[in-house]
Amino acid sequence: MVGASELAIFAIVVEENSFSQAALKMGLSKTAVSKKVSALESKLNTQLLYRTTRKLSLTDAGKLLYEYAKGINQQANDAFSAVNELSKEVSGHIVMSVPTISGELLLADLVAKFCKKYPKVSIELRLENKLVDLVDEGVDLAIRTAILTDSSLIAVPLLESNWVVCASPKYLADAEAIVDINSLKKHNCLCYDLQANGSNEWRFTLNEGLTSIIVNGSMSSNNALSLKKAALNNVGLIYVPKCSVYEELKSGKLVQVLKNYETRSLGVFAVYPYTRHKPEKITLLIDDIKQAYLSLKHIFS
Repeated sequence: MVGASELAIFAIVVEENSFSQAALKMGLSKTAVSKKVSALESKLNTQLLYRTTRKLSLTDAGKLLYEYAKGINQQANDAFSAVNELSKEVSGHIVMSVPTISGELLLADLVAKFCKKYPKVSIELRLENKLVDLVDEGVDLAIRTAILTDSSLIAVPLLESNWVVCASPKYLADAEAIVDINSLKKHNCLCYDLQANGSNEWRFTLNEGLTSIIVNGSMSSNNALSLKKAALNNVGLIYVPKCSVYEELKSGKLVQVLKNYETRSLGVFAVYPYTRHKPEKITLLIDDIKQAYLSLKHIFS
């Protein structure tokens, strides 16, 4: 019968891609690690690794076994964390990836307050608009405004984020009237490159039916702030998350158009990799994030 310790050692050898590095990580001798892997191969009566002087590579059997073995160490770490958290203060490091808008709007302040509340927690806050691979890049928690498709992640819904089409009063006064989405063809439409369906395809719902139009403009950007500045300078129309222009809409510096159309709406989620035990610090941080979003729900919807 194959033991859990043998599988754990095998997984670490694969992850370190080296018997020497694996031995160093586990505090064992290289010989002991090599014997454990050889014993595993003998029990299974199959070769798991191709060994050369320069590198290791997995056989097909090794690849299959690693898919099952790689979770053993994580489960053990989760178990130790669960027990330790019963008697220790909340502590540890969190790598967090958030969209630029959310980071600048509320999450940078929230993270600072969270670190003050839990002084033994450190957070690496990454403001980025790309969808990172949480496991490959070692990200513990991410905020995503999107339609989620990755079933390997746990998603906690926070709220819905609505979008608006808007422009400055001066631009609208100088341009042709906007009566329906077909009017957009006669306007300078500045495109937000993060739209999954293509930045120049603007989608709406009217009378419960989905409709869209291909627009054109003199500028596009993957940053809502730069589009907002262009709109404030009377350059054209923008179609962006409402939260990014809420203050300008409220003050009248920007004016929403096409109000009879239902605009884009995307869920905002806190997502983290699946583990059998979710660290307490992640649970507490998600709870604070959810409360922060709900307190500002009016600027998103």
